[in-house]
Amino acid sequence: MKFLNILSLSILLSIFNFVNAQELKSPNGEITMNFYLEDGGVPTYQLSYKNQEVIKPSHLGLEMKDDEKSLLDDFEILKTENSTFNEIWTPVWGEEKEIQNEYHELAVSLKQNQTNRTIIIRFRLFNEGLGFRYEFPSQENLVYFVIKEERSQFAMTGDHTAFWIPGDYDSQEYDYTKSKLSEIRSKFDNAVTGNASQIQFSKTGVQTALMMKTENGLYINLHEAALIDYACMHLNLDDESMVFESWLTPDARGDKGYMQAPCSSPWRTIMVSDDARDILASRITLNLNEPCEIEDTSWIKPVKYIGVWWEMITGKSSWAYTNDLPSVQLGVTDYSKVKPNDNHAANNANVKRYIDFASEHGFDGVLVEGWNEGWEDWFGKSKDYVFDFVTPYPDFDVEEIHHYAKSKGVKMIMHHETSGSVRNYERHLDKAYQFMKDHEYNAVKSGYVGNILPRGEYHYSQWIVNHYQYALEKAVEYEVMINAHEAVRPTGICRTYPNLIGNESARGTEFQAFGGSKPNHVTVLPFTRLIGGPMDYTPGIFEMDISKLNPNNNSHVNSTLANQLALYVTMYSPLQMAADLPEHYEQFMDAFQFIKDVAIDWNKSAYLEAEPGDYVTIARQEKGSTNWFVGNVNGTNGRTSTFNLDFLEKGKKYTATIYADAKNAHYKTNPQAYTISSKKVNYKSKLSIWSAPGGGFAISIKEIK
Repeated sequence: MKFLNILSLSILLSIFNFVNAQELKSPNGEITMNFYLEDGGVPTYQLSYKNQEVIKPSHLGLEMKDDEKSLLDDFEILKTENSTFNEIWTPVWGEEKEIQNEYHELAVSLKQNQTNRTIIIRFRLFNEGLGFRYEFPSQENLVYFVIKEERSQFAMTGDHTAFWIPGDYDSQEYDYTKSKLSEIRSKFDNAVTGNASQIQFSKTGVQTALMMKTENGLYINLHEAALIDYACMHLNLDDESMVFESWLTPDARGDKGYMQAPCSSPWRTIMVSDDARDILASRITLNLNEPCEIEDTSWIKPVKYIGVWWEMITGKSSWAYTNDLPSVQLGVTDYSKVKPNDNHAANNANVKRYIDFASEHGFDGVLVEGWNEGWEDWFGKSKDYVFDFVTPYPDFDVEEIHHYAKSKGVKMIMHHETSGSVRNYERHLDKAYQFMKDHEYNAVKSGYVGNILPRGEYHYSQWIVNHYQYALEKAVEYEVMINAHEAVRPTGICRTYPNLIGNESARGTEFQAFGGSKPNHVTVLPFTRLIGGPMDYTPGIFEMDISKLNPNNNSHVNSTLANQLALYVTMYSPLQMAADLPEHYEQFMDAFQFIKDVAIDWNKSAYLEAEPGDYVTIARQEKGSTNWFVGNVNGTNGRTSTFNLDFLEKGKKYTATIYADAKNAHYKTNPQAYTISSKKVNYKSKLSIWSAPGGGFAISIKEIK
């Protein structure tokens, strides 16, 4: 029946839109995109995969503010241009050492009859899906303009199962809800949980990357790529017609984009396959970004680190130096005259303890939060001049710590919490980056907790997106790598600026200390958040009972210890943290060995098993080595994974060290139950390993020389 529907559509296109209809096929011929002008000159596209309709005829265009005529209809086709492209490019770091970028392209130039304006809609069709964007050439009739709303549609073919988080202008830190599209409205309120800054726009609004599965077994992913000088896109669902439409994040005035031609929108992406592993393996998001802009990338290096962080997140320790100040005014408040509290974590002795641990176990860096003045009243005060990013507390000696870390072969990692005051951050940025360079900090974790200043702006509006980009590009001048938390979700810009070595931009491990996340959360993130780029998820928690760190915190980490190990493989990032306290690792040194061994930069990746919300199993080969590492994360139901090791090189023998859930392991009742075993394997070997609810396994595979 679906084949007949596609055939009927083709016949209709040929009868009514023969002059306008344009067809584009993917390089392997499995995906077909049709473009045409509907009655009234409305740009329309349709997408199919292996003769199954994926996107029903959907309209394209933009609604303009304070203009008589929006860019929605009344178009005629001026010309079309077809081209093909195929290259192999080398990322600075990544899930593989080489990436193929192959696509067929259709550029449709449209003229709007009434206004004589021209736009180009550019389509790129890959073997895994479609990317399209709007381009605005230089012209007299369209120079400066304001976008009221982008009207890109994604018409679904049915009531698909979706993994979604609420559409929100300020936060992505939500657990994923699995439901039918028709159920989003009824489940929306329960899906919204508290956060430091949040605002939703619709009871059927969701965020990208949106992962879906059809009744016929197709996997569909909607996202965007190359978000530059534009507002972040959400999706708003008409749950009667099952049509998603783009919904941009507004600025403080309610406007959604200030544009100056020539310019273009970000790419809108649609990935589709009948195998969930293809979604994980796709590099569409990276390929739709521009090549690297940094001429010398030798200073950009993957980092494995520990940090003075988890003890504050759990409430065991404090970011603030004192409890005696009702408010702080930088440059006025004299910390030498106040009584320090007894639990400020960023003190010399404690930081040296972490440096010693990092040095002993081969970690590259140590992050320290709460080292600088101002933490006593940083949050929720709508405070502009909140931090200066260079003035330490009395108990943190920058010079002493710098020299001590250097003597131990450890790099310090800077922390810049902006409290959402982006003007203040830009005011201090050059000085802060120079301070880092002077003290040999080559990486910074930046944060944007709380409501954005200027007041009324949102975390994902055009102006703030431009701020993140400004900070990233400014960092290049000082050879600083960026790990931005609470910033806009990544859209592959790390290809162009690989000093963006990590983002948070989702519900990370910290929420395990704020009440916990769903045990299957990490089986969804690779299909959603990680589609745009690596995440600083901060895995490696070994003590799941948070009350043992803080008696006033009854939270529980909903994961087994083996699951925590697996995250170093399944949650790809060139920036990986061992997030727990050193004393907890010392209790389980045999399991900690995997974290010490696992690589953070890869030669190739093999996606062995995948089902969103249920399980993910990935194997990766260490760059410059014959070593392989395998990780499996499991959802709420125990299961046995069975897979071949045919990714190993023929003719070679290996030892596989397997870190697995014990038979009685369970994320809630027995999370620290694990086993470690080893066996000889080769490319003909097959493994079957059981994973507990909320569990998983990790495997280190090393060649026998």
